[in-house]
Amino acid sequence: MEKLTFADFDLPVKILDVLADLELFEPTPIQEKSIKPILSGRDVMGIAQTGTGKTLAYLLPVLKTWKYSKTGNPTVLVLVPTRELVVQVTEILEKLTENITARVIGIYGGKNINTQKLLFNNGCDILVGTPGRVMDLSIDNAISLKEVQKLIIDEFDEMLNLGFRPQLTHIFEMMKAKRQNILFSATMTEAVDEMLDVYFANPIEISLAKSGTPLEKIEQTAYKVENFNTKINLLEHLLKNNADMSKVLIFNNNKRHADLLFTKIDELFPGQFDVIHSNKSQNYRLKAMKSFENEEVRGLITTDVMARGLDISSITHVINFETPDIPEQYIHRIGRTGRADKDGKAITFVTKKEEPLILDIELLMDKELKYNEFPEDVKINPKKIAAEEDQIVMKNPAQVKLNDGGGAFHEKKAKNTKENWGGPSKRKAPKKFGANRSQQKAISKSKRKK
Repeated sequence: MEKLTFADFDLPVKILDVLADLELFEPTPIQEKSIKPILSGRDVMGIAQTGTGKTLAYLLPVLKTWKYSKTGNPTVLVLVPTRELVVQVTEILEKLTENITARVIGIYGGKNINTQKLLFNNGCDILVGTPGRVMDLSIDNAISLKEVQKLIIDEFDEMLNLGFRPQLTHIFEMMKAKRQNILFSATMTEAVDEMLDVYFANPIEISLAKSGTPLEKIEQTAYKVENFNTKINLLEHLLKNNADMSKVLIFNNNKRHADLLFTKIDELFPGQFDVIHSNKSQNYRLKAMKSFENEEVRGLITTDVMARGLDISSITHVINFETPDIPEQYIHRIGRTGRADKDGKAITFVTKKEEPLILDIELLMDKELKYNEFPEDVKINPKKIAAEEDQIVMKNPAQVKLNDGGGAFHEKKAKNTKENWGGPSKRKAPKKFGANRSQQKAISKSKRKK
């Protein structure tokens, strides 16, 4: 059977020319499955692993049916969870529409909202944005969503995980009910299922692989490691002894640990690594990503802000410096490598405390990780970081017995024991500045009589 090409979907010649320039001729499986159902006009829910080409799966059919907006209000709205994804999807759209007249605008939080309002002076056909900023601009009447004919939500599960449900609900209410909804998600969660039932019209479900299925092109291994500081020693050893680790993405579970690791690695490999997380400015993050994409730095240390949707080419290794708390997040992390028909490698450092998390990941994937022998020449550093220190559990003070000799909570002596019967004649007169207004009047009147 002959393989399908993008030309078989009757896409506009101007878009096919751009795809040819990008050396894209044959659709990926999710693209092949999605394009026709989306073109049918039905609501579509696509479930596919990260790195399978979801972005083109929804953009190409939408661009085929797109029409110029005479009013200048967007007819296509693409919602994504992060600022980096807004930039990435906007750049792809600008490339695909370079031969047509579509006006594409990308918006996200963290930038001056008044500056972004000026972007709409010449109208907008396709709007890409994060839910919060789209809602803010709509409330300010900088944009109108009443003419949106196609709503696309990418990384739907992650958007709900990040707490965007109230903004999404508000945006749905701002649009006309008659529209096509195109939703893509890496996993089908209960929250996603619930939103589908409430807001969308019996969408066609397209599933490329069940949630948690590991990407076959990625070699997955692990090391059992004593603690955080020993992980640093192991990472140094691997980077020094493996020349093929030329484009490495390293995941930590939080910003503090990412910064700590970067400080240590930058001392060992000056200028070869960068770090990004949500506390970094948008310009810094975009610059760091560009340097990593262009291989100006060897590696990038990050948090799960980089685990979703971002398409950075030819990442050789993903290193889980810390094991993610959520099993599905492991799939998203390792999916940054092994993309576009290339092989990839994922290495996970596992402490004793993290072993139960690995078991959850293996159950989700129905696949066991292969453990490597810990290198003999890597030093074990016994020093723990703050997060690894044993927590001190306080005994219940109520259960602590006190000596008869007293202490802080000894019984009052009999002469100091008083009973308060609550009657006004038993109370002391209130102090002038501590009294309420009626009490102050009574005190003043008494003084005048004297």
